[in-house]
Amino acid sequence: MNTSIHSVPDRELVLATGRAHPELAAAVARELDIDLLPVSAYDFANSETYVRFSESIRGTDIFLIQPHNAPVNQSLMELLLMIDAAKRASADRITAVVPFLAYARQDKKSRGREPISARLVADLLKTAGADRIMSIDLHTAQIQGFFDGPVDHLWAMPVLVDYVRTRVDLDNVTVVSPDAGRIRVAEQWAGKLGGCPLAFVHKTRDVTQPNKATANRVVGEVEGRDCVLVDDLIDTGGTIAEAVKVLMDAGAKSVVVAATHGPLSGPAPQRLHDCGATEVVVTDTLPIEPSKRFPELTVLPVAPMLARAIRQVFDDGSVTSLFDGNS
Repeated sequence: MNTSIHSVPDRELVLATGRAHPELAAAVARELDIDLLPVSAYDFANSETYVRFSESIRGTDIFLIQPHNAPVNQSLMELLLMIDAAKRASADRITAVVPFLAYARQDKKSRGREPISARLVADLLKTAGADRIMSIDLHTAQIQGFFDGPVDHLWAMPVLVDYVRTRVDLDNVTVVSPDAGRIRVAEQWAGKLGGCPLAFVHKTRDVTQPNKATANRVVGEVEGRDCVLVDDLIDTGGTIAEAVKVLMDAGAKSVVVAATHGPLSGPAPQRLHDCGATEVVVTDTLPIEPSKRFPELTVLPVAPMLARAIRQVFDDGSVTSLFDGNS
């Protein structure tokens, strides 16, 4: 009787993308020194989406890169269809790489008869066939618990901090949270900037009015200091623009805004240009077309970080080790 153990052939790493952010996927492919898998994707006349992988992916370890940028529902549906196609094409393992996860701000019920949309999106990804999810700076870390499977929660903080520390006087800097709910993140920023002081902007939000919050006053010492205002995303820019003005009115010497995701919807570019911030720093988790760019905007690449995380997952290594044990 033959009792020898037969080794399983090495898996093949495959990288594919939809139409949401092909530039980011191409950059990740260059970092990994591989080619993107050709994907055919288009819309029918009635707006239904069609996708097909142009080559066999049987037995592969496939990573599907697709942030949920506008139009969000189309980007999400296209990713679900790619996951389903990969499952039916007998891919060995499917990882949904979603640098910006849609509906993450709807992670709880603020009023009765509301959905918990972030949980629904996680269920959709799992049902479509995703074995694991990789995302960057979820709106709240507990969203990881909505997905029934491994979640690699990557941090853009190292990328942002390394840049911002070159733009401020580290002996005169204060890290500012745009609201009390982001204090924990601001504390981590302060630690990485040498243990500088903290402040936060007190604001009120009407849950019946989307994209609307009022910055009232700043709590903490900011007069004469270089302030770094940190957040996870900038959508319409109203909250951040108001927070910058509150800081300047309180005597701040300068304000640098740092956020991971930049949807920059509607009036955001003009608001940020006019608010008085010295610089607005975001990453390229979402595509930022020329019409959304303004002189104070700096966009940092996340492809190297994503590529390292993908390589660790493929090699069954440690993603947490990339973030000092905090991922």
